[in-house]
Amino acid sequence: MSEEFNVLEHELVPEHHLLSESEEKKALAELQLTKDQLPKIRISDPCVATLDQAVGPVEEGRIIKIVRRSPTSGVSVCHRLVIRG
Repeated sequence: MSEEFNVLEHELVPEHHLLSESEEKKALAELQLTKDQLPKIRISDPCVATLDQAVGPVEEGRIIKIVRRSPTSGVSVCHRLVIRG
């Protein structure tokens, strides 16, 4: 039978990490932003859905840290606010 595909394991998909409450507060303080000012990611996004299955419930209002690694530009970190949709 076919194995379920994990989008987070694909080589072109950056790392996605669900932040804890304390990590959220620290990230927002470092960025000097409020949650509403963060770029958004829909709860229906395939990466969020896979993360939900892997680490537990990803609810609206949580923050996801995305880490992109590139041989030319190094490491880039961004944060996204989970919204409905």
